[in-house]
Amino acid sequence: MTRKYGRLMLDIEGKSLSEEDKNIISSSPVGGIIFFSRNFESFEQIKNLINEIKGIKEDIIFAVDHEGGRVQRFDSEFTKIPSMQEISNYARKDNNASIFKEIGWLASSELIAAGIDINFAPVLDINKNNSTVIGDRSFSDKLHEVINFASNYIDGMHQAGMKSTGKHFPGHGGVLEDSHKELPIDNRSYHELAVVNDIEPYKDLGTKLDAVMCAHILFPKIHDKIPSYSRRWLQDVLRDELDYKGLVFSDDLSMSGAGDDICWKKVEKSIKAGCNMALVCNDRDGAKEAIDFMNHTGISGSEKISHLKCDKKLEWDDIEKSSRAKEIKRIIKEIGDKNEKNRNRA
Repeated sequence: MTRKYGRLMLDIEGKSLSEEDKNIISSSPVGGIIFFSRNFESFEQIKNLINEIKGIKEDIIFAVDHEGGRVQRFDSEFTKIPSMQEISNYARKDNNASIFKEIGWLASSELIAAGIDINFAPVLDINKNNSTVIGDRSFSDKLHEVINFASNYIDGMHQAGMKSTGKHFPGHGGVLEDSHKELPIDNRSYHELAVVNDIEPYKDLGTKLDAVMCAHILFPKIHDKIPSYSRRWLQDVLRDELDYKGLVFSDDLSMSGAGDDICWKKVEKSIKAGCNMALVCNDRDGAKEAIDFMNHTGISGSEKISHLKCDKKLEWDDIEKSSRAKEIKRIIKEIGDKNEKNRNRA
């Protein structure tokens, strides 16, 4: 029998669990925990923390933003992954898109060994060279490269045993503003977004994507609500037009781009619009409000979330000693050395 998981993904405060953390985790609306750098000290520490949470609740998934470059929450023993743009420069020069499959496999394998179920990657935004928050997180400013490189990366994730999450739907690369701090507005029409542009990766990679995360961006020529709150985006476009069958995450509803409503109202809007799981991070009071709201309204859990649970077991030493991992690390070092030389020349 498939289990139903709570519809909220929340964070914890530190490197160990407080009593309040334990109470929150045990509440039925909580079906996921996302980790940040503040939660990480070492491989053993994060693995033990995950096991402690599993002792409190079995039906829960563990997530992290581990893209590489500027966005990699776990360091220490974990392989430092270059930004996707830096890897793209290497892949383009050597005509070697398969390097993304190898790096996707290594990053995912290390995370699985620690107990992580999902990495919120890859970034499918097309870099328009003006986004302060996307930038080198993007594979490329060229659509065909984004699709090709991301496809290889997803293949590596899947080979390791990890599910993929494409973000940020329907596209974050075309705006200057950072949605963590303000609401970006993209005045392009649907035709401009859909035809050989930002939406295309979701169309081409839809069957490979296990999950999609929404962008906190307003597209006023298309709808008056951001995607996380918009049935136009999540139902009409993503589900009906693109025929997407996977899971949909909101982005963090505590971000400024998600608006000024109290937290439980933002959660309510995202669930009604079609998000399977709502993220609330760095807002403990808001998280408790959201839990109370979900308990009061009786919003049921989702079986779809259970499909993101990683059922593969990997051992850290086996990964690190493998010839495959050693060769990938050699290439990563080569990429880093080349980037350092280029920076010195500049």
